[in-house]
Amino acid sequence: MDLLISLIAGAIGGNIAGGLVPRLNVGVLINSGAGVLGGALGSHALGLLGFGGLAQTAPDSVALDPTALTTQLAAGALGGGACLLAAGLLRNLLTR
Repeated sequence: MDLLISLIAGAIGGNIAGGLVPRLNVGVLINSGAGVLGGALGSHALGLLGFGGLAQTAPDSVALDPTALTTQLAAGALGGGACLLAAGLLRNLLTR
């Protein structure tokens, strides 16, 4: 479930980053795709750093941990935005 949240947050983060930096905007479809990739990478990096997010929530717990949910959303959105910015910079370099 934490990966799904990160993928959705990454797609949203990619589109927000595309809206904030119009020179690096590559369209909604590519923004979302790069965001999904960045969200997955952000979630994986979060796990490598020891912040497992929702995966560390007890399986018998009925409620979601708000801190873990916020961490997954932030990692996905930031990873998605960073991946989109890298894709936009690469596109600008290749089209010169």
